[in-house]
Amino acid sequence: MNITEIMTSDIESCNLKSSCGEVATMMKKLDVGIIPICEDDKLIGLITDRDLVVNGLANNLNANTQISEMITKDVISGTKQMSVEQAAEIMSQYQIRRLPIVEDGKLIGMVSLGDLAVSNASNKKAGKALEDISVPAEPNK
Repeated sequence: MNITEIMTSDIESCNLKSSCGEVATMMKKLDVGIIPICEDDKLIGLITDRDLVVNGLANNLNANTQISEMITKDVISGTKQMSVEQAAEIMSQYQIRRLPIVEDGKLIGMVSLGDLAVSNASNKKAGKALEDISVPAEPNK
């Protein structure tokens, strides 16, 4: 099964000038935990709800702070030619819950572990990916 069969293709994004408050409001409205950051439709980063808390609030940044200070820029992504199984492998390998799908650098979709789980062809792969992603971190000694 091809990834385009299960990916979400109507993806909203923000840009580097967006504020923490704008991103948080968008996350709430869309009921998502991640927002892609794009410039001229090109994917340049991601921001998660965890980024807003750990890199924002925990560092005394406020709702007006631009997200450029806290986004993840080294984004792992997939292509529309990949299979569902390949996407699951990448997500498992890099321990990520969501995989942006790009074409020529442009964001065209997003795949989540939930998308993989509802795909019959990849139930086993999704379970393995979730298992790998959910491995507890070792305590600092």
